[in-house]
Amino acid sequence: MSISQQLQKLKDGLKASDRMPVVFLGPGSPLNAIEDNAYSRSWAALGRTLPRPQAILVVSAHWMTRGSTLVNVQARPGTIHDFYGFPQELFEQQYPAPGAPELASEVVTLLASHHAEGDDTWGLDHGAWSVLKFLYPGADVPVFQLSIDMAADLPQHVEIGRVLAELRHRGVLILGSGNVVHNLRAVRWGGGGAHDWAEEFDTLFAERLGAGDIATLADRAKLGKLLSVAHPSIDHYLPALSVAGASDEKDTLLFMNDSIDLGSISMRSFIYY
Repeated sequence: MSISQQLQKLKDGLKASDRMPVVFLGPGSPLNAIEDNAYSRSWAALGRTLPRPQAILVVSAHWMTRGSTLVNVQARPGTIHDFYGFPQELFEQQYPAPGAPELASEVVTLLASHHAEGDDTWGLDHGAWSVLKFLYPGADVPVFQLSIDMAADLPQHVEIGRVLAELRHRGVLILGSGNVVHNLRAVRWGGGGAHDWAEEFDTLFAERLGAGDIATLADRAKLGKLLSVAHPSIDHYLPALSVAGASDEKDTLLFMNDSIDLGSISMRSFIYY
């Protein structure tokens, strides 16, 4: 089934639902934000399919905290260019979406047991705006970010998603931004196929997610050494767990962009609707 056919299926499914979907996207290289390629076109097509939310909550791999879960409560979050060594065009990108301070403050309360605190310093990092610019190019939907607590174990990130799931009934799109496989040390800049371990972890993730076995995906012991190879740092994996946690048995799971880029970065994305 082509991406367009899959997205039409998604659109048909959303017509029968009064709650927002939950989305996880793999942004990959920051250059995808300024290039016309298969990934950016797929995000734009997805944006034309998704309903217009009241607000967007982004869980990005690029906002890491330790010992707390921060929620951005700014009325006007700035555009953060958290990378280096890329063309000037990337640094000129802006995504001037308004924030959602009242809703963000409610989320701080919702996540009190996860050491949540309000924050007015972060803004929108490139894990957020690099895909939002395709999903909602008008930058006219309120957006706020949630940090990932690097000190919390994997099941806690799943539980954060479960707590946030109630927002789906209030017109809030929960968007996770990270990569199912993310090992920058093993990137093949000069081309070449995917590493065997990258394909193995990506396939394992898809199979377990498809089976609804989120517990295994949040179990370091069961994932073993393969997890540490696929993710030398766990930050790009955690948003996927929170998105999975926000799903339930009523959802249909749709995969898109199921490919490995640069040998060691999975672009796999998925939507629950």
